[in-house]
Amino acid sequence: MVRLSKRISKKAGLPPGTPVHVGEKKTDKVRISVINYDKENYEMREMQAVEECIVYKGKPSITWVNVCGLHEVDVIEKLCGCFDIHLLTAEDILNTEQRLKIEMFEKYIYLVMKMISYNVKNRGIDVEQMSLILGDNYVITFQEREGDVFNDLRNRIQHNKGRIRKAGADYLAYSLIDSVIDNYFVVLEKIGEEVEVVEDELITRPEHQTIQKIHFLRREMIFLRKAVWPLREIINNLEHDDSPLIRKETVIYIRDLYDHTVQIIDGVETYREIISGMLDIYLSSISNRMNEIMKVLTMVAVIFIPLTLIAGIYGMNFNTMESPFNMPELNWYFGYPFALGLMAVVSIVMLIFFKRKRWM
Repeated sequence: MVRLSKRISKKAGLPPGTPVHVGEKKTDKVRISVINYDKENYEMREMQAVEECIVYKGKPSITWVNVCGLHEVDVIEKLCGCFDIHLLTAEDILNTEQRLKIEMFEKYIYLVMKMISYNVKNRGIDVEQMSLILGDNYVITFQEREGDVFNDLRNRIQHNKGRIRKAGADYLAYSLIDSVIDNYFVVLEKIGEEVEVVEDELITRPEHQTIQKIHFLRREMIFLRKAVWPLREIINNLEHDDSPLIRKETVIYIRDLYDHTVQIIDGVETYREIISGMLDIYLSSISNRMNEIMKVLTMVAVIFIPLTLIAGIYGMNFNTMESPFNMPELNWYFGYPFALGLMAVVSIVMLIFFKRKRWM
């Protein structure tokens, strides 16, 4: 089950800009990797110390610093110090409950978004916060755990595919955001498959577990909507901002990101409406099943009412010969078969009547 909120009370009372990790520890050790490249050269390294990253700060080539793990506050603080990142930005990076936003600074652009993936085991959404800092010739990404959606991008950089080695840091930032947004389509497709399965179950034979699946899907879509909706505003601000860090040739690609974001929002809203309607369908299905059961039981009761009347009359055993209300059938040899036959005839007549009235 996706957690929609976590406690952030540990920050209460602290002065602004105090780095405090808020969230779960999702990796044992903070891992820092660096990819440095230009048109002709490519280098990938694992950093043993934060101070090793500073040598890439003044290089004319493009540097991508990727940090996996946010629980070691001093590491994040030192890295931000190496690249002249403001303490308030460092505070936001460490707060994994930070809302999605974009902030423009003089020397860099700071962006927060959610990186999601589909968990096959529990058929739900796994989410982690990703912070991105775009500088003049560098991009720094912060993740909560190892494993991401950037493997194809790393492969493109390594093998010099496309235009990424020929473009600047702004295009690298676009490519990273594009990889995250494209993965939203994959997750949305998986959720759509789950929605179709539950829909088929609702139509055929809804069970008690069905309502649990509906509520689970509903919670997942609420969280997905929370992660997607602010992206439209973020991408729009990134597209229309006059920051010198964003080149004109990259703006057209950012505009394409905006279109993808709108498509995802439309898909999320469509599935939310479908899931909301599933609850009504479930209640209607259960009500229809109950009505069918009550219909059968009512017919059985109606048929047995006259049969009970007949059995009650002949069960009174009034056998007085002098009475004007004498029941000669009680002494008749075929009296018992006659009573049973009368009951059978009444039952058949009533069934034919129900059939002609289309009550069954």
